[in-house]
Amino acid sequence: MSEFNSKIIAQKCQKLADEISAWVQLDKDLYNAFASIEREIFTPKGFKHQAYKLDPLPLSQDQWISSPLTVAKMTLALEIDKSVDSVLEIGCGSGYQAAILSKLIRRVFTIERIEPLLLEAKKCFKTLGISNIHTRFDDGQKGWRDYAPYDRILMSASIKKVPEALFEQLSENGILVAPVEISSNPSEQNIRQLITQYIKTKNGIRVKTLEECLFVPILDGVSR
Repeated sequence: MSEFNSKIIAQKCQKLADEISAWVQLDKDLYNAFASIEREIFTPKGFKHQAYKLDPLPLSQDQWISSPLTVAKMTLALEIDKSVDSVLEIGCGSGYQAAILSKLIRRVFTIERIEPLLLEAKKCFKTLGISNIHTRFDDGQKGWRDYAPYDRILMSASIKKVPEALFEQLSENGILVAPVEISSNPSEQNIRQLITQYIKTKNGIRVKTLEECLFVPILDGVSR
């Protein structure tokens, strides 16, 4: 890539970080993460001209790359500080959320149940020279016990109830963030999704509802 093109991309990334900052308050580290990660690398070819807008974009396999604003809100809900060493993401998707987290946390573990998506995400990580993201092809609802406990867990797909296995793999005083499906009637029409924060304490789980969101629903098993 030419020096001119590199400057153009850097300007686009910074502009995106500025636009996100107009909606939510970013600390310096999170701002720099958005300003340094090229979103277009994670975006399908036909949508690269929209890569630096605050819009979700379609991926293959009926999946989506989340809006950068949603990525920012989910990341902020994790309340990352210098004590946080590891994070587990359920639902790697395009890999963009994991890439942002890789700039903030020493060890990022991400699971994806759709193999073609995971392979594409791994290519993106390699292109950007990101070496602290560890990937797994599996049903993320089971978590990844080999490296537990995790200081933070992030679910990047909506779910009715967080699996107990994930709470078991969360450190004490750790935070889990998930888009939780809420239905207002027994027939499960008009389902809402709410970004929900869970804090694991020695006395149990504290729950805090943050705001509405929109994610694809989590599915069981794996898909090749």
